[in-house]
Amino acid sequence: MAFATRQWLVNCRNLNKYHKLFSVTQSRSLSSWTYINKKNITKEEKQFKPKWIHTTSIVNKTVSFKLSDIGEGIREVVVKEWFVKVGDKVQQFDNICEVQSDKAAVTITSRYDGIVTKLYHEVDQTALVGQPLVDIELENSGEEDVKPESTVIKPTIDTKAENMNAQKVKILTTPAVRRIAAQFQVDLSTVTATGRNGRLLKEDLLSHLNISSDKSNVIPDDNSSEQATSTSVAGVKARTEIVVEDKTVPITGFTKAMVKSMQESLTIPHLVLSDEYDVTKLVQARDSLKKVAQKREVKLSYMPIILKGVSLGLSRYPILNSSLDSTCENLIYKASHNIGFAMDTTNGLVVPVIKNVQNKSIIEIAVEMNLLQEKGAKGQLGLNDLTGGTFTISNIGTVGGTYAKPIILAPQVSIGALGKIQVLPRFDSEGNVVKAHILSVSWSADHRVIDGATIAKFSNQIKEYLEEPYKLILDL
Repeated sequence: MAFATRQWLVNCRNLNKYHKLFSVTQSRSLSSWTYINKKNITKEEKQFKPKWIHTTSIVNKTVSFKLSDIGEGIREVVVKEWFVKVGDKVQQFDNICEVQSDKAAVTITSRYDGIVTKLYHEVDQTALVGQPLVDIELENSGEEDVKPESTVIKPTIDTKAENMNAQKVKILTTPAVRRIAAQFQVDLSTVTATGRNGRLLKEDLLSHLNISSDKSNVIPDDNSSEQATSTSVAGVKARTEIVVEDKTVPITGFTKAMVKSMQESLTIPHLVLSDEYDVTKLVQARDSLKKVAQKREVKLSYMPIILKGVSLGLSRYPILNSSLDSTCENLIYKASHNIGFAMDTTNGLVVPVIKNVQNKSIIEIAVEMNLLQEKGAKGQLGLNDLTGGTFTISNIGTVGGTYAKPIILAPQVSIGALGKIQVLPRFDSEGNVVKAHILSVSWSADHRVIDGATIAKFSNQIKEYLEEPYKLILDL
């Protein structure tokens, strides 16, 4: 019994030492397992011998930054602009280059910190998905070997300094947010990020600037004048360019997309219906609404009103907002009215899409349309801006034209084309000649699934909305 009691006392004494040792070493241990000073080490700490962890650094390691899959079945792109050159130092999420696919322009960002040592392509050359774009010599990513005799620096100070430096150089955000930050000269490290994994959202930056999303698209006067100057000069060069000899130019970018889509459209039997709308009241209503929109700093054209009217018409005739499957055996009715509008840009014809028009007001449609037009003029439309359309409107009136036969974009089953609004003489209900604003409209439908009566009824519904805008308000 006495032996058991003595053994119990010894165990309790050892357990007490263990608790003291654990609390001391836990408070004084660092991630690198270094000691502060040998003179300050207690007897218990000397008995505790941790295993040292040694890390090595990456020295002069060069990686090939490859073009990853950017979706939509894209296999090749054209390099439109380089944002870096050989010898430049880049960090994660820095812009590397802008590439142009047959669907959209995409900005490629870096996944590494280091120095650019090689560019694999010149501007306007084709780059393949999965092939290298640039070579980057990585910076040291490890720590030097830790020695037990080294002096410890307080971890709290080092950690804070490293975190501050990391926040300054590694901001998780999108190119669109960086554009707004550059436009308003904002240091992104001073903006509080609320996104997932510390990502800086557009809303965070706008809240920091205390402005609305509409004002984020305002371009300073200096830039506007520079763009206007460059555009006018480019226009002069285009008019004075003379082809003195035959040359072969590869089909790339949006032109290549047009070739592909038009080849698919050749398989669709088109039913075309044309009509004239007297939009005199629409012109008057738009003039009044334009002043209201200007107070909200929004540019209001006829297109947002027309798109809203088209959306209401699609609600009554949903077959026009459908699509055929690849086997042409099933008709898929779309719940969302994702309406694309054709737009002429320096890169060719593009069709950005406004999603869920049925859920948006006219002013909201105008805001989104203005943003897409600005991005299209700068060649910054992304894949999400150009895909997912269920119906399309082409407005040739902005260029100058009266009638057109619109070509359906497969797998959609219908499309509309608007001419310019002309002031022409017309007879009123009493037989008097009056001045009228006439809009010429053409509709094309896939005759495999849509008959002439359906497209005619749809056209008459849109005509009623545009000739009597107050009826459109009743159905909003």
